[in-house]
Amino acid sequence: MSRILLVDDDASLLKLMGMRLRSQGYEVDTADSAEAALDRLRQQRADLVLSDLRMGGMDGLALFERIQAQWLGLPVIIMTAHGTIPDAIAATRSGVFSFLTKPVDKEALFNTIEHALSLTQPKQQQEWQSLILTRNSQLQQLLIQAHSIAAMEVPVLIMGPSGSGKGAMAQALHQASPRRDQLLHTINCAAIPWSLLDIQLFGEDGQSGLFAQAKGATLFLDEIGGLSESLQAKLLQVMAEYGQGTPEVRVLSASHQNLVAAMDEGRFREDLFYRLNVANITLPPLCARREDIPLLARQALDDYRQRHSDCAAMGFSPQALAMLASAAWPGNVRQLCNLVEQLASLCCSPVIGAAMVESALSAGGGVIPSFNEARAEFEKEYLIRLLRTTEGNVTLAANMAGRNRTDFYKLLNRHSIEVANFKQKG
Repeated sequence: MSRILLVDDDASLLKLMGMRLRSQGYEVDTADSAEAALDRLRQQRADLVLSDLRMGGMDGLALFERIQAQWLGLPVIIMTAHGTIPDAIAATRSGVFSFLTKPVDKEALFNTIEHALSLTQPKQQQEWQSLILTRNSQLQQLLIQAHSIAAMEVPVLIMGPSGSGKGAMAQALHQASPRRDQLLHTINCAAIPWSLLDIQLFGEDGQSGLFAQAKGATLFLDEIGGLSESLQAKLLQVMAEYGQGTPEVRVLSASHQNLVAAMDEGRFREDLFYRLNVANITLPPLCARREDIPLLARQALDDYRQRHSDCAAMGFSPQALAMLASAAWPGNVRQLCNLVEQLASLCCSPVIGAAMVESALSAGGGVIPSFNEARAEFEKEYLIRLLRTTEGNVTLAANMAGRNRTDFYKLLNRHSIEVANFKQKG
């Protein structure tokens, strides 16, 4: 479903146009000013912007220029009740996709929108993008770059922390590439003994390895930093042989390791790094795209339900989703999906509640507290340590804390700490 951002300072027209667009199956977000529209786009990228020209503050053309500076290629259609020839010329010369005069003809509006979306969002792109769910504007921009890279016959190195979705990105690149009708051959270089990996990649005793099997297709080498020195040399040689002109095998590789640091330490060949890193995609950790966590959690639950027909859970409570969104997730998307599967397997009701999420998170690393909660917890622990050290001597503890007795007692009362509990019993 295509997402349209509708921008107009006329509230009644905003409501009417929104209803009209939703009736055609579009997902619609609205903004009553250009400034508000930019805020909406920072929160979630749209597929097309439909904006009034004359608005208070920033006008439609100025909004278009800001959009092009930050979201290059996002189509913008301008509407105005002041449809003069100079306005239309200025708009189209600056790169606005189209210019419509109010009252906007319904058929002309839908035809223009569909034309813009057909040029900027081909069906093929929609299919491959569905492999990576996101509402994060930075990751959405990265996907646009990835689509351009996918069309090139060059090696791609995918970087990012463990569990951030490097494998999914490799699949997406393959699906968006000219080789999409061929197989994607995948091998984890860190999960196989080096002697066996040598045979699987390059073959032995007349048996072909993956490089031979993947001719005309794509080979994904996951955790490339796990290769031995001899395998790195062999891979470099084979890639040089297969990489002349249009390569017989397109190589995608991935690593959670810092390969630049590995080169500096002599653990990874510099010439191989530059052979693999012709194009680079670096994925963010999940904590940098928290707005995606509810989306990913729901998708993980749906995937689990498809595989397990007896699953009782159908969704999450709002509190449960908020708790998931605030968690640390050192294991990133993989950790989130594993936890959702654990919750789904244990849940006996249609809704996964906050209590279940809290219990699962506590067992696996906990939730990020708010600043005030973290400060209060530190303060309480600090006071307890002081009283233990001074054996309940408030005067001494206050001196160590750099506070007077009155303030120190206020802190103790705030945290319900009883001094008597720390005094030595005679």
